[in-house]
Amino acid sequence: MLHRKHVDAKGNWTGYRPEIKILDCTIRDGGLVNNHKFDEAFVKAVYETCVAAGVDYCELGYKAARRLFAAGQNGAWKFCDEDVIRRVVGDGPRTIKLSVMADVDRTDYKTDILPKDKSVIDCVRVACYISQIPGAIDMVKDAHDKGYETALNIMAISTVQDREIEEALAAAAASPADTLYVVDSNGSLYSEQVHDIVMGFLAGLEGTGKHVGIHAHNNMQLAYANTIEALIVGADRLDATIAGLGRGAGNCPIELLLAFLKNPKFHLRPVIECIEKHFLPLRQKMDWGYSIPYMMTGMLNEHPRSAIAVRESERPDDYLAFYDRMVEKV
Repeated sequence: MLHRKHVDAKGNWTGYRPEIKILDCTIRDGGLVNNHKFDEAFVKAVYETCVAAGVDYCELGYKAARRLFAAGQNGAWKFCDEDVIRRVVGDGPRTIKLSVMADVDRTDYKTDILPKDKSVIDCVRVACYISQIPGAIDMVKDAHDKGYETALNIMAISTVQDREIEEALAAAAASPADTLYVVDSNGSLYSEQVHDIVMGFLAGLEGTGKHVGIHAHNNMQLAYANTIEALIVGADRLDATIAGLGRGAGNCPIELLLAFLKNPKFHLRPVIECIEKHFLPLRQKMDWGYSIPYMMTGMLNEHPRSAIAVRESERPDDYLAFYDRMVEKV
């Protein structure tokens, strides 16, 4: 178990904490389902919904290296070029901040991430596995020095040993990262585990002024519950997506989160309208959300790639055969 000082829970069920910020990553995480081939009209609808709902950040995609990802195989939101973003959000003043994600070893960040005064982007979130922390810190520093808000997202936290987390927290505490995210990539964590991990993050970053965030996947149908648990413990940066759209089993549905939060700046109705107009038709074209194969990979704390392959096969509902194959591996 992570060594940590006692940290009191920050929340309760009847009030709200005004410091809580919601980041909508519908386009970024949802783009992992369709290779980021959303048309601009759909992205604009999501963006305008986030604005109307009072959401704090809208994450539009990745800043991926074009040398690694062929443009023909991936849509525009894999690269988030400035001119494409501007066509969606315009150049006027905004009430919402724009975010992009940069993966370690998959981003030419020194050249492709422009200085902040030349960009409409406000926040750069660096995603890494625990072994990539040194490279991630260098990317965070680069983005910070260019004038951006920064976040460090440690992926697959359910597979990381306590000592490794403690070492990562020490490095992050000394870095210019504004936020450190707990990322349940495999969707395998239970609320008790989220409680302990977030408490550990808070203790490790105590006194730095940094924020702790949560990014949950829904393999075990716990993304929402785990997000709420992290919030009550003290995380104040919350990831969510409209209708839970995201890779594999998807993410914490933003409509559930807005319904729970008591902050009057958030508005649920625009999200419900967007789901009805845009996401119900999308479900006829894209497959995401809880299913038995995703439950299996979450239960076994494995990356969902094998479940994704089944869902994309000619027999997506061949649950028993998938179950038998997965159990044999254990």
